[in-house]
Amino acid sequence: MVEKAPMTAAGYAALNEELKDLKSIQRPDVIRAIAEAREHGDLSENAEYHSARERQSFIEGRIKELEGLISRAEVIDPSKLSGSQIKFGATITVADEDTDEEKTYQIVGETEADIASGKLNIRSPLARALIGKEPGDSVEVMTPGGGKSYEVISVEFR
Repeated sequence: MVEKAPMTAAGYAALNEELKDLKSIQRPDVIRAIAEAREHGDLSENAEYHSARERQSFIEGRIKELEGLISRAEVIDPSKLSGSQIKFGATITVADEDTDEEKTYQIVGETEADIASGKLNIRSPLARALIGKEPGDSVEVMTPGGGKSYEVISVEFR
């Protein structure tokens, strides 16, 4: 059985956009670059040719990777979810129990995770600790810097 990859509609759209760019712009560009480099003669010492072939290999690999992700995608619309329990798609605010510093995250799929913009990978230790919790609950998370405790302040589905 193929494991589904949960993602938000925005994450799904971003994957499709990247795939479209690779197929319609980057792939034709690299094919042209290979053809032009071939015209320069001896391929064994042709750096442009080897560079273009490497780029082509990367593009084809990324296309296959994106097609695989898109085929396994399970698009979840957080705005259609409700409740007070944390689950995929939830936007949560937590407070560090040592510093009282509050942070807000949305729990998203692996492909769209970006901690700098508050997108927390569903497979991360913090997200795994938070799943199923409700406002007022505390969680202990082992981080590279040691244990951290957070209190769940709010759970929203936007």
